[in-house]
Amino acid sequence: MAKLNQPTTSGKKTRQRKTGRRHPLATFALIAIGLGLTGGVYAAANAAPSAASADTAAASQQQIQQGNKLFEANCASCHGMNAVGTSAAPSLIGVGAAAVDFQVGTGRMPMAMDGPQAEEKPPQMTDAETKELAAYVASLAPGPAIPSQQYLNGDGDAAAGAQLFRINCAMCHNVAGAGGALTEGKFAPPLKGVSPVHIYEAMLTGPQNMPVFNDQNITPSQKADIITYLTYLEKNPSPGGFSLGDLGPVAEGLFLWIFGLGSIVGLAVWITAKSN
Repeated sequence: MAKLNQPTTSGKKTRQRKTGRRHPLATFALIAIGLGLTGGVYAAANAAPSAASADTAAASQQQIQQGNKLFEANCASCHGMNAVGTSAAPSLIGVGAAAVDFQVGTGRMPMAMDGPQAEEKPPQMTDAETKELAAYVASLAPGPAIPSQQYLNGDGDAAAGAQLFRINCAMCHNVAGAGGALTEGKFAPPLKGVSPVHIYEAMLTGPQNMPVFNDQNITPSQKADIITYLTYLEKNPSPGGFSLGDLGPVAEGLFLWIFGLGSIVGLAVWITAKSN
């Protein structure tokens, strides 16, 4: 009887070992599923900033063709015929319509001369031509789009915008948006008189030495708050009188030290000389 039962016990152990054993490809399948889910979440998160808005609807083929002609005539000598970049200028593949609208709309591009950074000047292209050029560059690869008007009206939260501006922007642009010097001859330009769309595009694309503040760093509504704060500064001049260029307490202290104490010393010398 013992011999008859022995195969049964062995078979039971074999079945237990087979049923409790994991398939060799199970680990790879789990890794593949995890990578797929991670990639899907990442792609969905990064698709939001490039979602089309009222100003970023698909450009017509005619716009793209006109933009291609403008690019070949004005930009290809530096950026290459296919916008892939050269030793003189970077590639424009993936920069999006917002970068083109900012650089060309503010006159920074095409550059007048080489220098530490492209400086603002009167635009060389009309608004329609700028939009055509932006449509062509945007057709080459996905990138940040021109922002919707709903974020540019200056009707956000100015107090929240002031806090965001102090945290993210004031170290270069000054708390009053007056601009400031950087290293190697570069500078952060003043923000007074800059249109809201160009302020938004600068945050979105990070021109020159400016960091990129995409919609994960600063949301569109927060960008609108910053624009509201800068609009408030435009409409409300310094309540204390002469602003001294909005250069802050150092400039004000230096002004008082030189002119205030200088006037007192001069007055004392005048009184002494007159009495003698």
